[in-house]
Amino acid sequence: MRSLTAEEYVEAFKSFLDHSTEHQCMDEFNKEEMPRIMAGLGNGKSMINVLGVGSGTGEQDLKMLRILQAAHPGVLINNEIVEPNPQHVAAYKELVNQAPDLQGVSFIWHQLTSSEYEQQVKEKCINKKFDFIHMIQMLYRVEDIPNTIKFFHSRLDHQGKLLIIILSDSSGWASLWKKYRHCLPSTDSGHYITSDGITAVLRRLGIQYRVHEFPSGWDITECFVEGDPAGGQMMDFLTGTKNFLGTAPLALRRRLQEALCQPECSSKKDGRVIFCNNLSMIVVES
Repeated sequence: MRSLTAEEYVEAFKSFLDHSTEHQCMDEFNKEEMPRIMAGLGNGKSMINVLGVGSGTGEQDLKMLRILQAAHPGVLINNEIVEPNPQHVAAYKELVNQAPDLQGVSFIWHQLTSSEYEQQVKEKCINKKFDFIHMIQMLYRVEDIPNTIKFFHSRLDHQGKLLIIILSDSSGWASLWKKYRHCLPSTDSGHYITSDGITAVLRRLGIQYRVHEFPSGWDITECFVEGDPAGGQMMDFLTGTKNFLGTAPLALRRRLQEALCQPECSSKKDGRVIFCNNLSMIVVES
């Protein structure tokens, strides 16, 4: 068994998105909460500075930028992106090229990890501040989570907001990581972090925040179908392991599949197995 490469992770992640309501869940948050959050940004400035950390292919970024434009018509937006994956950066740029409604937005990409970006900012003594910073589903891949949050929070301008989207403690992931960690392979290189871990960090730092919980599901039925290609890719995503079903010992595969069916991880609906993928949207004050 071996860990997924960056390219393999992209493919496995696509399979996850195709079978989950993750983006629909974020759309609900965008509709219900984001207009109010965006309206409070900028403090009357002629330019609003935005920083996306681990923005991936940019779909969620562009949705948020459109909400920001609607809240502040005529205001220029400077959008900077920190994203290490070259495939993601290329896809993001292509998405921008196909978005004529974003002409009031300038884009700067930094093809770096969050820690590389932090190092660059410190070495070059860059003092730029941002009105809105977002870190969507990316803290699992960060080495030092408390210091990463502390650094990006320090980049907020007066009345700025930091949005952290992370798996909820009510999600199946939380149960899997806490109760059934022995069912996961050592090749899973991510950090097992959920919203409670993040809010504990924020409290230690003395930072004010609000948490919004939104339900999300992931149809993992195919993970139990022998030889199903989508099921194989989803198991690769879940374990961070290349061809997990084909290379993991039979006992480990069975243990994990049994854990996934536990009521604290998933539910049955119309004969389908729906893994609980609930998200926490944490809005952090400057």
